[in-house]
Amino acid sequence: MSLHAVLDVVRSPHYRLGALDMAGLALGIAAWALVTGVAMVKTGMSVTMALIMSLTVFAGSAQLAVLPLMATGAPLWVIWLTATCVNLRFVIFSSLWRDYFGHLPRWHRILIGYLSGDVIFVGFLKRFPTTERQPGQLPYFWGAASVLWLAWQVASIAGIILADAVPLEWGLGFAGVLALLGILLAMLVDRASWLATITGCTAAVAAYALPLKLNILLAVAVAVTVGLATESMDRARRRTQERAALAPTQERSDP
Repeated sequence: MSLHAVLDVVRSPHYRLGALDMAGLALGIAAWALVTGVAMVKTGMSVTMALIMSLTVFAGSAQLAVLPLMATGAPLWVIWLTATCVNLRFVIFSSLWRDYFGHLPRWHRILIGYLSGDVIFVGFLKRFPTTERQPGQLPYFWGAASVLWLAWQVASIAGIILADAVPLEWGLGFAGVLALLGILLAMLVDRASWLATITGCTAAVAAYALPLKLNILLAVAVAVTVGLATESMDRARRRTQERAALAPTQERSDP
């Protein structure tokens, strides 16, 4: 992307709109990032490695899921499988991003994939519910991504650097849970997301006694299965309703 193209994106009103939409959520993201930064160091990771992880991974859910496993010396396959399951939702996200940004160069799509997240995904779909390409879509994404990436990295790096000075009595873990709950509630926008969340939470609690945090893997698998099945049934029902609505029109048009 040339400098001129970058300036065009930044000057777009949709860039500012995306930044403003995410500004209200940036505090919750920062609290989550601070907890993640502290947790990385508290579990024994060096400051250098924690900084590299924060800048390259940029996936708070996966980081918080695997850190306890790394601290307890869990097998590598369990760590990789946990991170993969937690991030399975990005496969669904990517299939939808393709409709909006599939025409962009590969390097640009890779960068969008790195910056993509749950909050941006929800905010973007609220502004652009249809997959028709519009000039403001890319600037909006970059405006939203810029705010959230900066909020995450600044807070995460602060947590990494100040981890030894932050006492556990501050209850940052609880603050992180509250931040995650706030983000989660903002994403519950339809029946599929509600059912997936409820069944996933139920499975996680019911299987809590499993070793190596395997209840997390089970919960993710259950939530993804229920969410996809519900979405598939909802689509089938909508198609049936559309066909039923078109049937009288077709009958009237027949000679």
